Amino acid sequence: MKRSDLKSRFTRSFALVAAILAVVLAPMAIPMNAQADEGEAAITAQAPQQESNTMRFWAAAAAVSLGSIAGGTAVAIVGSAALGAVSERPELMGRSLIFLGLAEGICLYGTIIAFMILFK
Repeated sequence: MKRSDLKSRFTRSFALVAAILAVVLAPMAIPMNAQADEGEAAITAQAPQQESNTMRFWAAAAAVSLGSIAGGTAVAIVGSAALGAVSERPELMGRSLIFLGLAEGICLYGTIIAFMILFK
């Protein structure tokens, strides 16, 4: 795979993840409990808690999305290198699977961090 192909795939993947985050998380940033007839005091009393939850959602989404992008990029690079190495020396198959598994683990680290953020 050429480097330019990898770069264009990475760019498309990043744009897709950003679009999904915008669609999913944008409604969470809009206050749902604030109504016009309740008064200013009720709105300001709920603002800190809602802002805290919104930031937690953003942080969890960033952990998962950046971990997935990094994991996908790592799997693409390690997988292509492993395929080339195994085609020349088939006895390297076990070692290449270990490195590929380590690259896939990056996605799991991001997901674990997101759960730690959300369920503190």
